[in-house]
Amino acid sequence: MNTAALPHPRWRVPFLGDVLGTNPRTPVQDTMRLGRELGPIFTRRFLNQDIVFVGGADLAADLADESRFAKHLALGVEALRDVGGDGLFTAYNEEPNWKAAHEVLLPAFTQSAMRAYHPTMVDVTAQLVDKWDRGGVVDVSADMTNLTLETIGRVGFGYSFESFSRTEVHPFVRAMIGSLRYAQRKSVTIPLLRKVFGREAEERYRGDLRYLAEVVDEVIRARRGSGGSDLLGLMLSSGELDEVNIRNQVITFLVAGHETTSGALSFALYYLSRHPEVVEKARAEVDAVWGSADVPEFEQVTKLRYVRRVLDEALRLWPTAPAYAREARADTVLAGRYPMRAGQWALVMLPLVHRDPSVWESPEAFDPDRFEPAAVRARPAHVYKPFGTGERACIGRQFALHEATLALGTVLRRYELDAVGDHGLRVAEMLTLKPEGFTVTPRRR
Repeated sequence: MNTAALPHPRWRVPFLGDVLGTNPRTPVQDTMRLGRELGPIFTRRFLNQDIVFVGGADLAADLADESRFAKHLALGVEALRDVGGDGLFTAYNEEPNWKAAHEVLLPAFTQSAMRAYHPTMVDVTAQLVDKWDRGGVVDVSADMTNLTLETIGRVGFGYSFESFSRTEVHPFVRAMIGSLRYAQRKSVTIPLLRKVFGREAEERYRGDLRYLAEVVDEVIRARRGSGGSDLLGLMLSSGELDEVNIRNQVITFLVAGHETTSGALSFALYYLSRHPEVVEKARAEVDAVWGSADVPEFEQVTKLRYVRRVLDEALRLWPTAPAYAREARADTVLAGRYPMRAGQWALVMLPLVHRDPSVWESPEAFDPDRFEPAAVRARPAHVYKPFGTGERACIGRQFALHEATLALGTVLRRYELDAVGDHGLRVAEMLTLKPEGFTVTPRRR
């Protein structure tokens, strides 16, 4: 692709590239702003690298063609190789452990598996309820992170982070957040400056990585030979994966399996706190479907169709994994207009695709009815992709949606949420997205 022919920001700086007016803490939101100005395809230069961004629905649909395009590890995702190695999310397409692990883990995400996980999900959600019943102001993103990390730890690996009983953050969580933050900043920091001024941060990062590996290796050793049908049990009993790759998969699921879901729940609760008419409709559904049951059954969660639409709409506006990259398998022409050589890649910016006005009417408005079945059928298939696309799409999609629907239904059924303050939405970026500074006071209904 001839990037020189594509629109790019004004005031390009020699050597540094398109750095004026950008903030290393908000690269996604900066790119969204530029996309609105420059159009559905544009380029940004960082040092000597031109990055092509796609924000148009038609272009994203063409990039979803698996016969011509494949996953590419770009920007912050490749920086995560230090954290996840050849785990499912960060493996290169040609690495054999990706296909091996994918086949081994598929049974862990069937409906029967989800049914088996349901009681543990209910138990962890009850811990959130116990905390919120004690009253006071709560940090929504922090509590959703505790909920989803505890869920994937217990359901996937039989490990508890004691998320709702500890007075301080678990050291594993602190190391994980530290390594993710460093990985993001590493991808947008000039290498020379990082080398000269970032030695202490690099040492902390390496220490965090060592600690993550030590904890996971201890969990694996404790489980070896004991079987089990959870994620770790399947990997240990398969004989297909070596110990290093199993560690990489565990870390991948702990990171990817909680960060994106906690963000989705937090955004959904933010919009609910601003839309009482949506709360009323969603709560009526929960009350009707769950009835007088103290604990919802698996099937009762799957019947919360409108609550699920609330989640879908939150993920449309703020897909918590906000981008994915696609590379050409062979020389091709994108959308019949942009020649791409084999190996060339483009980054699909989902917050732009999900707001493309040619597809979405009033795209900035929060409207769960966009996801009524008839409306979904009327739209092109590739305009809504919060879980990625193709064979490398998120394997844990059903896990995340069941967990999030259960949690959202529980909160709606039990609480009125009084938002603290009336500030607008602030979005924090750390490879994934989540609301920042969003607090509520839960009141029992």
